[in-house]
Amino acid sequence: METENNNTTVSKLRPIPSHITHLSFMASQIWLRIVAAAATIAAACLMFNSRESKVLFGTDLDARYTYNPAFKFFTMMNVVASVLSLLSLLPVFTLGRKFSSSVNYFFLFIHDLLLTSLMVGGFGAATAVAQVGKYGNSHAGWMPICDNFGKFCHKVMAALILNVLSIICFLLLTIISANKARQVPV
Repeated sequence: METENNNTTVSKLRPIPSHITHLSFMASQIWLRIVAAAATIAAACLMFNSRESKVLFGTDLDARYTYNPAFKFFTMMNVVASVLSLLSLLPVFTLGRKFSSSVNYFFLFIHDLLLTSLMVGGFGAATAVAQVGKYGNSHAGWMPICDNFGKFCHKVMAALILNVLSIICFLLLTIISANKARQVPV
């Protein structure tokens, strides 16, 4: 009877993660945050510099990211994500000094989840506008502009691709943080 109690208490205890597992967690956290920050900074810079002017039918026309609220939202979300991603390296380094409680990892998970959500929202808004810019909307009478503003559209497309890279990094960070919060004993 006593062996049954020992077996049940042992099975209820969670194993403490090994040092190698903790180091791989730390390395993945650091590198994914750096890659995500670099991708979002690059996407924001592309959007800040995405402007093109043309004379069409005797009229000066401009294409700028500031003319569209969805592109402004997309750009600002990239700026916010890059800053928060770099700032989140500080708690990651403090978690790396010693094994910490699951509450600290849970806060990191919430941070990563919020960043992922914001980035997906900005990407969705910008992609919808980019699709209309590239293909137009014949039902609404909107003509595509990418035929005339190719340089602008290429920069927006490059920013969207970089944003997808950052979303993948933030999604991986969210999964890793959630897994770590689940594993660490309280």
